[in-house]
Amino acid sequence: MPPIELAERLFLLLALAFFFGLAFEEIYKRDGPLVPGGVRTFPLLSLAGALLYLVEPHYALAFVAGLLALAGWLYRMLRGGAPPAGESALSLIVPVANLLVFSLGPVALIEPPWVAVGSTVAAVLLIGTRERIHGLARIVPQDELLTAGKFLILVGIVLPLLPDTPIIAAAPVTPYRVWLAVVAISSLSYASYLVGRYRPSREGALLPALLGGVYSSTATTVVLAKRQSEAGGERPAIAAGILAATAIMYPRLAVVVAFFNPRVAAALLPAVLCLFAAGAALAWWEWHKAGRDSVEALSVPVANPLQLTTALVFAALFLGISLLTAWVQSIFGQAGIFSLAALVGLSDIDPFVLTLAQGGAAGMAGPAIAAAILVAASANNLAKAGYALGFGGLKATRRAALMLTLLAVLGLVAAALYLV
Repeated sequence: MPPIELAERLFLLLALAFFFGLAFEEIYKRDGPLVPGGVRTFPLLSLAGALLYLVEPHYALAFVAGLLALAGWLYRMLRGGAPPAGESALSLIVPVANLLVFSLGPVALIEPPWVAVGSTVAAVLLIGTRERIHGLARIVPQDELLTAGKFLILVGIVLPLLPDTPIIAAAPVTPYRVWLAVVAISSLSYASYLVGRYRPSREGALLPALLGGVYSSTATTVVLAKRQSEAGGERPAIAAGILAATAIMYPRLAVVVAFFNPRVAAALLPAVLCLFAAGAALAWWEWHKAGRDSVEALSVPVANPLQLTTALVFAALFLGISLLTAWVQSIFGQAGIFSLAALVGLSDIDPFVLTLAQGGAAGMAGPAIAAAILVAASANNLAKAGYALGFGGLKATRRAALMLTLLAVLGLVAAALYLV
């Protein structure tokens, strides 16, 4: 390693160790000054680890000897001493932090700088948010943890084992792509679910409606339309929630498409931004009309999207839509894809959008695929306008339905521009 680069890495190492030591002293040495570690100890430990590694880098015997010596000393030091404030006598946080800093030396020398920086920041966040993490462990139900664990098994074990070979020759769909689509949609929905459940907003805020739109703008529209009906009259705040859920649908579509096909996402982005701006402006207008005295609670209860039954149902829908898309294109060509886009928009458009993003309509250009996605979204907006009128009544939801129809028309105009 050139001397200049070595000096830079050692300087970075000492800065990170000092930063770690500051956080460590703030948490563990305030009430326990005899706890080993801190702003002086950590830089020295990291420097010792780096130099011992440089002594014999091939087998790192000197570093391993130093690590064992440090571990033995920490064991004797902490065996009979009082535990740090807020920790049990069997806590491993203090010795692990010291051993981590010692190991940071060789990591800073041989790995890219982001590895050392990321490890240090992660350690500081973990020890600095101790109370919040423990509080989170107390409020998260056990059944959700078990569900998330099962989902991680399906993502980390089952997904890599699935074959990426076509199920049938007529369509490019594979078991791996089917389950990858499930993972993408479920992860996005689960993120909004967690934010909505464990970070409640003040009453009347639009955040619940926005999170509901990330989960499912159609389901959010139905829930809020029913609330309009129960209110016995037109409530601009609830109409704003319906429009906000639809507005957030557009950037959500862009994110989902970008995960599988950045080229199509780039083509789709201008229209998505314009439609999002239009939906957000309509939602703001209704929200402004509501006034502080007439604001309604817009909480949208949703089920945990990581249920295995939900994932399997979505996988079946995605597989069916993928096969149908391939068949329609083979018989009717590009015009058939646009007709299918209008039909699937009456229900859940995610399987169709993911099919197009994964190349389910072979031979279609990027602008044409973007136009088909916009047609599906516009058809979905028309369906939501119908749901709003059906569940909320004409008098209570006519403004929201009219604005959803306007967004649908704007989406169709944008789709036509892509085909010019």
